[in-house]
Amino acid sequence: MRASWHVCGLVIQAHPQHIPAVSAALNELVGSEVAASDAEKGKLVVVMEAARSDVLLNQIESARNIANVLAVSLVYHQQDEEGEETP
Repeated sequence: MRASWHVCGLVIQAHPQHIPAVSAALNELVGSEVAASDAEKGKLVVVMEAARSDVLLNQIESARNIANVLAVSLVYHQQDEEGEETP
């Protein structure tokens, strides 16, 4: 069986005054990293990765449930399998 790997990019909108707390909460999620933020506009760019799609979906749902998060938009998703041949 091949091991798979999932990565996604999200744009998260939050209340601007709560960006530091939201950013800290996102960084605490396993496999998540805040790559960029704009506190003035209340936007964060987040990268998440997991070995399985269901784990990744749970991570996204956990991000949605963080206090003061207004919206979570999936902008990128990629799935690869270990050993997969690429051209």
